[in-house]
Amino acid sequence: MLKQSLQQKLLQKLSPQQIQFIKLLQVPTVSLDARIKEELEENPALEDLSLANMNEPQEDYPDKDPGDQATQEEQNSDNEEFNVEEYLQDDNINDYSGSSNHNNDDEDDRKEIPIAIQHSFFENLKQQLDLLSLSEKDLLIGQQIIGSLDDDGYLRRPIESLTDDLAFSQNVIASEDEILNVLEKVQRFDPSGVGARDLQECLLIQLRKKDNQNVTIQKAIQLIENHLEEFTRKHYDKLERTLNINSEELKAIIDEILKLNPKPGDSGAVAGKQLHVIPDFHIQNNDGTLTLTLNSRNAPELRVSKSYQEMFQHYEKSDQKDKKMKEAVQFVKQKLDSAKWFIDAIKQRQQTLLKTMSAIMNYQYEYFLTGDDRNLRPMILKDIADRVDMDISTVSRVANSKYVQTEFGTFLLKSFFSEAIQTESGEEVSNKEVKKILEECIANEDKRKPLADEKLTEILKEKGYPIARRTVAKYREAMNIPVARLRKEL
Repeated sequence: MLKQSLQQKLLQKLSPQQIQFIKLLQVPTVSLDARIKEELEENPALEDLSLANMNEPQEDYPDKDPGDQATQEEQNSDNEEFNVEEYLQDDNINDYSGSSNHNNDDEDDRKEIPIAIQHSFFENLKQQLDLLSLSEKDLLIGQQIIGSLDDDGYLRRPIESLTDDLAFSQNVIASEDEILNVLEKVQRFDPSGVGARDLQECLLIQLRKKDNQNVTIQKAIQLIENHLEEFTRKHYDKLERTLNINSEELKAIIDEILKLNPKPGDSGAVAGKQLHVIPDFHIQNNDGTLTLTLNSRNAPELRVSKSYQEMFQHYEKSDQKDKKMKEAVQFVKQKLDSAKWFIDAIKQRQQTLLKTMSAIMNYQYEYFLTGDDRNLRPMILKDIADRVDMDISTVSRVANSKYVQTEFGTFLLKSFFSEAIQTESGEEVSNKEVKKILEECIANEDKRKPLADEKLTEILKEKGYPIARRTVAKYREAMNIPVARLRKEL
């Protein structure tokens, strides 16, 4: 049986402009140039003044007579028509580039940083391969092995897969023994440990290149070969009994192992592969007064194309209103709309960034003056959202993707947010303060008898922070500090 009913629902939909703004807000400064370039390539109605001819004469676009406008509106009888006048304004140069104190030094960031010419990790290996006296087949096998290495220098691809790769790509039929024979040669290359198939083999390759007459080296090889798990779990008492050695001998063995490189490929990494964080904001301390500036890259000089505006001027004066003309102008209108939306989104992005960061700076003013974590006030997203009158999700997008440079380091905004903890005296402090004290306790502990979580809980309670052991464990794990047993040293 069919039943009709009338229901009222409240739905919230984001406009295309809002979606564009949200996407732009999440783009970090380092990627904004690429995003703007992409928009410039897609939309000919958008121009970048830094690339355009700055000596281009300014043209005045006269206001339209209201009577003429009314006549025009009468002629536009369908939805394809539009108000031409709103597009015939000034250059639409962004009027927001001067709304904040930009750091002119940021312009230097645009210059390319020279990188010293050096051989890559893989080129270095291929050069060593060419120095060997190999048959043509073994040379192809060696090249295939080197090409199959991961960036950290490990060969994680199975030997059977290498056999298939050689057959399909090089038309070389190689047995597993032939590949292993060439792999053994590659494993003698520098950096030591390259070509290993796991951590154990990597460490053993490096140890076997050392003085095999040295008793400590011999014991280290024995430990890695047979007791790697006990070593990684720091079961030192068990290792001493198994290897029949004392604590001093075990310490010497461990010192030798710790000198080894667990990721030999990293030693040949090109400097250009490093990730450079470009801060979105700068905070300077001028004799106790904080000054906030926005990275100048966030305020590009964009405008709507004059030539596209002139197309509307021509259309307005033209008597021809056929279908072809309407389609052409509709296309131009769409591009102009898109350009205006993008400029507005960039402007809104800049205003939102400055407004949010300014609120964070003022909320944590004492911290930004000193850089001491103990001066961080408890602060959640809602605290800032209420101050700037924005949605919590907007503040979250800024906090999770933007960096600020201070006199004591560059930080992700998210790191300034923390929950409140109540002390025994009833005062609310940031959990960052508790983490800092916890970190100091662990840094100053006796590494031969590291502090267990229970002991750390007692110390914090003595200092006036009554928190549970599980909370201490959670904070320790958040700081990537292992449990007491794994912090033990001989």
